[in-house]
Amino acid sequence: MDSIYLDYNATTPIEPEAAAAMRPCLDDLFGNPSSSHMVGFQAKKAVDEARSRVAALIGAKPGEIIFTSGGTESNNHALKGIASAYRPRGRHIITSAIEHPAVTEVCLYLEKQGFSVTYLPVNEEGLVSVAAVEKAITTGTILISIMHANNEVGTIQPIADIAAIAARRAIILHTDAAQTTGKIPVDVGKLGVDLLSIAGHKLYGPKGIGVLYIREGTVIEEFMHGAGHERGRRAGTENLPGIVGLGAASEVAQRDLSENRGHMGETRDLLFDLLRETVPDIRLNGHPEQRLPNTLNIGFKGIEATALVGDLAGKDIAVSAGAACHAGVTTLSPTLAAMRVPMEYAQGTIRFSVGKATTREEIERAAAAVAESVANLRQP
Repeated sequence: MDSIYLDYNATTPIEPEAAAAMRPCLDDLFGNPSSSHMVGFQAKKAVDEARSRVAALIGAKPGEIIFTSGGTESNNHALKGIASAYRPRGRHIITSAIEHPAVTEVCLYLEKQGFSVTYLPVNEEGLVSVAAVEKAITTGTILISIMHANNEVGTIQPIADIAAIAARRAIILHTDAAQTTGKIPVDVGKLGVDLLSIAGHKLYGPKGIGVLYIREGTVIEEFMHGAGHERGRRAGTENLPGIVGLGAASEVAQRDLSENRGHMGETRDLLFDLLRETVPDIRLNGHPEQRLPNTLNIGFKGIEATALVGDLAGKDIAVSAGAACHAGVTTLSPTLAAMRVPMEYAQGTIRFSVGKATTREEIERAAAAVAESVANLRQP
């Protein structure tokens, strides 16, 4: 029987159209986009086309798109670049307690460099309070970085409302949109952000490629130093296959967004309905409505998450754990801890994330397997 992949928030398979677009870059289209000859011009044209496709996906101008090595670099560039450029004005940064490590680890680093960071709490549904953001602002606040949607529970944050506050106070706003781009509408104009990070492999593009959107006019320090690639914003010879693949994946994501969003929501809800019918004592973690259409985070009472993940792996079903048990000590993810999920559910938390190719038959099989595994693991 075929395996069932329910870990699309971790990574996605490459979109066939993206893989096909990348193929010439591995054969004939091998030029350096910065070279001043026909082979280089052909490569540059491919990069420009990909940049326009990514820009169209998020409502940006092509010149506002900087290609990076992935979401982690994009987040590092955003936070470190703004911290460096605005240091003379202030040294205070606001973020949330549920950010991805690619943001929180950068904040910890910046604290060692003399910056102060406010880590805002979230409510039990994983939402940041807009009022709390405004209250945290000081005369030295230079940057607010709040993720668009959480990678574990899928809760979507009120970025546009936060952007309105940031704009009034002339504070730079960054959002990590790795989990939202390609799943829900992402429009930088409507969001009102100055900086936005994208990870290619989260939206059916290749790994090793990402994007940092930098609003026109935003002052930011370089992150990669060297020659003047990416309009002097990011040094290093362009990853041509990755860029072209991401461009194609972005075009497909924009074209099929409504259809994919509806399908993922249906399969996610079917899984939740089946689990509620067959497994007692479960808890939905995250906002019941304001969340990603593909993400279902469930706490199974009295279960160790790692044990359940292992049991499902034995049945060739891929999911992610929200808690880890080492030497009898359970470690919760920062997100679950910040949401104050009761320990009896938190220690048994599993993230199910469906994709655009997930079928109803796969969901039914997965639900039956989960019910069987939970029942076995709950036996005394």
